[in-house]
Amino acid sequence: MKSNKQYTDSFKKRVDHEAGKHRGDLAMKEPAVCETCGNIYVNRRWLRAGSDVVVSDPHTVICPACVAKRDNITSGYVHLEGHFVRDHWDEIKKLLDNEADRAADDNPLARIMAFEKERDDAFTVRTTTEHLAQRLGNSVKKAFDGDIRYDFSHENKLAHVWWLRN
Repeated sequence: MKSNKQYTDSFKKRVDHEAGKHRGDLAMKEPAVCETCGNIYVNRRWLRAGSDVVVSDPHTVICPACVAKRDNITSGYVHLEGHFVRDHWDEIKKLLDNEADRAADDNPLARIMAFEKERDDAFTVRTTTEHLAQRLGNSVKKAFDGDIRYDFSHENKLAHVWWLRN
């Protein structure tokens, strides 16, 4: 049965919506080289510094990962807790560094921003991308077992990974 009711204003455009704010309006001029880390922007893609790509007369810019690190804009958190963390922190940190280095082959903008000690048995790792946080959580779970939980923000590009092993 068809209703005679007119549309309500429940489908208004949301003015406070912030999804995509982390991106600029236009693509960057090519070729470009980050003055901080040396990563190369060519063919609308960031490549790791030291790649085999040869560019002539590049523009100097600051890549989005360096901007995020400079402005302290975190997109992923990995929370590590438990007695196991306290006893094996050096191994866990080495694993996280190696995994972040492997992730940089695919996406050089995915970086660990900081390791923060909350307590003797709790650390937080901050990352520039939410995907790296998820990847680091997966690698810790795979290597050391434990319990893991993933929380993702619906609108903002933010991930929290919680890992616990006592």
